[in-house]
Amino acid sequence: MALRVLGVDPGLTRCGVGIVDVTATRTATLVHVSVIRTPPDMPLEQRLLAIGTGIARALDEFTPDAAALERVFAQHNLRTVMGTAQASGVVLHAAASRGLAVGLHTPSEVKAAVTGYGAADKKQVGTMVARILRLDAIPQPADAADALALAICHAWRGGVVPLSSAGTTGGMTPAQQAWRAAEKSAATRRLGT
Repeated sequence: MALRVLGVDPGLTRCGVGIVDVTATRTATLVHVSVIRTPPDMPLEQRLLAIGTGIARALDEFTPDAAALERVFAQHNLRTVMGTAQASGVVLHAAASRGLAVGLHTPSEVKAAVTGYGAADKKQVGTMVARILRLDAIPQPADAADALALAICHAWRGGVVPLSSAGTTGGMTPAQQAWRAAEKSAATRRLGT
């Protein structure tokens, strides 16, 4: 029996959506890949609605067992971070409304999982995604390949990673544990406690 995982590379202009089936022997098979696109001049609420509608359609049509999303991280471009975070919220809501837990993975975790190197470039990730899924070409644009890489990473790292486990590692990888500790430390500093 295979685990079906939805991977989402969040973004306002291009939101990558990839679904794979992964067996217990780590054999991955492509189920679906697409990119939800919204024009920059569209009102924000309409862009988020379009992303939510596209994600809901994929969830309802392909009924994944788990979902994986790129963890939003600080970048120099605040506008890009905000758009990514807003798209991520829509995905989290859609998955939660269907009872799916969402595993959050950093870009370096995803790169390391599919290429063996946490600083791999987009071409290397795309090449390995095509090889893992036995595809004739790299899925385009890069957002599509990134979404598939997220799904593969999530399945290979044990499926659903319960990130809400307080006081335990909850099956998190060492990198996820370090990230969680850093988030808690930053929150404590902001609250002044």
